[in-house]
Amino acid sequence: MAETSVQALVDALRRLPGVGAKSASRMAFHLLQHDREGAQLIAQALQQAATRVRHCSLCHTFTEDEVCGTCRDPQRDATRLCVVETPADQAALERTGAFRGRYFVLMGRLSPLDGIGPRDIGLDKLFARAADGVVQEVILATNFTAEGEATAHVIGEALRQRGLQVTRLARGVPAGSELEYVDLGTIAHALVDRR
Repeated sequence: MAETSVQALVDALRRLPGVGAKSASRMAFHLLQHDREGAQLIAQALQQAATRVRHCSLCHTFTEDEVCGTCRDPQRDATRLCVVETPADQAALERTGAFRGRYFVLMGRLSPLDGIGPRDIGLDKLFARAADGVVQEVILATNFTAEGEATAHVIGEALRQRGLQVTRLARGVPAGSELEYVDLGTIAHALVDRR
């Protein structure tokens, strides 16, 4: 029975990005051998998050409420909408302190080879939000990967046809990088120098 439970834990840990069989085994054995209390805390936190966390009805980021704190904040500039791929990208932009507008989180990017199309990342919802009469500028802050660039292009073209001003993060962010791993100074400069 123990072998089954240990293997189930290793298999569960392998679902995390960048975690292979050896790393998952190392984590599982560490938690079981040295930090049972930590294992319980992780299990409880995961259970709580999986039960309580949902998508904001306006921006699609993670929240425990119907509308997230950023969307509810009256101090945010509602005329500027920044489009990002993931909540991690949103968090990276927030840590810079350089952007005080609102967000829309795609929860992915266009990737036809993986079968991910416009409906899968909520482009209809984004277009409706951007055309609400309040938004004046949409800042495309998708990652500088091939899929991120294609996503930004499709969104940009569609929003320009709707008469909206569309800008893109400046190229200060290295090509092929993901925002959550870029240093904060580079992100801040890219946001300020967007085009």
